[in-house]
Formats: sequence, structure tokens, C-alpha cells
Amino acid sequence: MTSAPPDRHDPLAPLVLDPAESRADTATPPESPTTIFWRHLKKSPLAIIGGSVLLLFYLLAIVAPFVAPYTEEEMDRRRYFHPPHSLHLVDRQGRFHLRPFVRETRLANPQQFRYEDIETAERPLRFFVRGASYTMLGLVSSNLHLFGVDNGSRVYLLGTDSFGRDEFSRLLYGGQVSLTVGLVGILISFSLGLLLGGISGYVGGATDSVIMRSTELLLSIPSLYLIIALRAVFPIDLPSQQVYLGIVAILAFIGWAGLARVIRGLVLSIRRNEYVTAAEALGVSRFRIITRHILPNTWSFVIVAATISVPGYILGEVVLSFLGVGVQEPAASWGNMLNQARSLRALTSFPWLLYVPGVAIFLTVMAFNFLGDGLRDALDPRRVTGGTS
Repeated sequence: MTSAPPDRHDPLAPLVLDPAESRADTATPPESPTTIFWRHLKKSPLAIIGGSVLLLFYLLAIVAPFVAPYTEEEMDRRRYFHPPHSLHLVDRQGRFHLRPFVRETRLANPQQFRYEDIETAERPLRFFVRGASYTMLGLVSSNLHLFGVDNGSRVYLLGTDSFGRDEFSRLLYGGQVSLTVGLVGILISFSLGLLLGGISGYVGGATDSVIMRSTELLLSIPSLYLIIALRAVFPIDLPSQQVYLGIVAILAFIGWAGLARVIRGLVLSIRRNEYVTAAEALGVSRFRIITRHILPNTWSFVIVAATISVPGYILGEVVLSFLGVGVQEPAASWGNMLNQARSLRALTSFPWLLYVPGVAIFLTVMAFNFLGDGLRDALDPRRVTGGTS
């Protein structure tokens, strides 16, 4: 004999939950857009590696005066074209040392700049040593450096250039120029591209025609020749700081046109949405509609485009400095460091002059590209945004 199912209206009947209601009560709460973004970004290991490399490079550029053992213009007239020092842990008697050390060198062949180690002159590497004074970020003044050697000796982890300047120190100081020129250039050019592209797409008419014809004019001129022509306007004897600002202005001036055209196309589709129509009905000004309601909806594209465009600005500075019209000596940038290696003798006899800035430029460009690809996938609106993918 089977028992009848319990009456739902009977207060004494046992409570039996419907399976559908049970699943609804135990469902996980919806994820925020930030959580979904990070979850998808972590699925791209190359993007994580690229972001980590860039974070390390920018931190080193910020604290360059502290990490670098010497200043960017300090010369050692006894060690031109000195090869990178080798770090040793075992001395000539076979004893192991916990603290690495370097050996003094002497110039064995002045014509070929060949150096030999002095086995009896071992100098331990010390940390937090006193050296040249510096001001970091224009705020902190000190003479404390991360590492160095005692007894008036020198340590060159990446060798020296034709003037006896430490390549490692110049690499760090050069990063302050070569790495920041991309960020500042993107900030300026993307601000112009967003604003002008938004105005062109939303206002239309004669305004749209003038802005688009201007972008077509800029895009029709080869960028390299335009960069060199604009740089020629500035006097050659300008200080390095002003040259740096000039390079940023040049790169930003030619970099906004392509973005403005893409933003215009996005705005043409966004301006038909209901919230834009509602803002217009409420009497909101055109500028406020563009900046508060339309342009924020293009951020996913802008972030990816900025990440991918930064290498172009870095390479633009490298090209200008390599051609001798960028940052001038004795100030350091990766471009004028690379300029030291353009002779055949430097390429064959002193390869570190090419490898040091070349590897830094290569790693930076690849890291930005990896990070840009990961951001593009994580911010793609067409991907599945549920709990699984």
C-alpha cells in the first residue's frame, strides 16, 4: 500500500523542496566583470609572463640610480671596451666563497683591447655601498647603491663602451627614457585620438569631414620620414630633457590618427543606443555625452590598442637615437646605446655593445605584445562569460 504524497498546505506535513527550487537557492552569485577579466587573463601564461617582465623593467627604471653602481656619464679611462666581468665563487686556491667576487684586470693588448685577469687581485662584491650621489624621482637624495666593490676597484657586469662607461648602469638609466616615452606618448596620442574620434563620430557633418581628412593626410605620409622631418625643426644642441619632450610630442602627433578613425567607427554604432538617446532627451550637452556615455564604452578596445601600440613608440625613440637625432650623449637611452654597436669592429670584437640594449628592446617589445594578446582575449566581449569556458 503506497502512501499519499504530503499535502503542501498542511502545516504538519514534512517540508519537501522542489529540486528546481533547491538548485536556485544554492546557485553561485554572479561574478563581477573584474573577476571574470582576471580569470580569463590568468589562462594566458604568456600574458602573465609579459606583464611580470614589464613590471620588473619599470621598477628597475624607477630605482635606477640606486641599483646602478655608477652614473650614466661616469667614465673609466683605463678600461675602454672592457668585457663583462665574471662573478666567481671559487678562488685560485680552490676555496669556496659564499660571497661572489670579481678579479682585477689589466690591459694585455691595447690595439685589440684585450684584458687579462689578475689572479691575486680578488675583490668581493658588496651590497649597499656608498658611491656617487643621486636624487631619485626628484625627491630622495642619497649616495647608497645596491652593490659595488671596495678598494677603488670597479665591477662591470655587462662591460663598458667606447668611453669606459658601465653598460649596466647606462642600461638602467636608458630605460627611464625608452620605457617612459611609450607611456607618455600613448597618454597624449590616445587622449587626442579618443576625443577627436568621438567628436567626429558623434557630431558628423563638416566636423567629421575635417577631422577625417586630417587623419588621412597624416596616414598618407611615411611615419619614419615624418618623424625625422619634425625632429629637424628642433635645434641639435637642445638639452636631453627637452629632446626627450620633443620626441614624445612628435610620436604623439603622428600616433593619434589611426586611433581616431577606429574610435569614430565605434562611436557611429554606440550613438544609436537607448542611453545616448535618453541623455539627448534630457538636454545633456554633446561634450558630456561623448565623454561620459560614449567613450567609456570603448575602453576595452582602447586598453588593448594602447598595450600593443607602446612598442611602436619605444622603437620610434630607438630609431631617432640610433640615427643620432634623438637623445644625445652623454645622456643614455637604448637607442644611442645601440648606436655604439653600428661599426663592424664593434659587432665582431665587442658584441656586448649590441646584445645589452638589443636584448632589452627585444624583451620589452615581446612582453608588450604578449600582454596585449592576453588583454585582447580577456576583454573580448564575444567570449563566454559564465563560470566555465
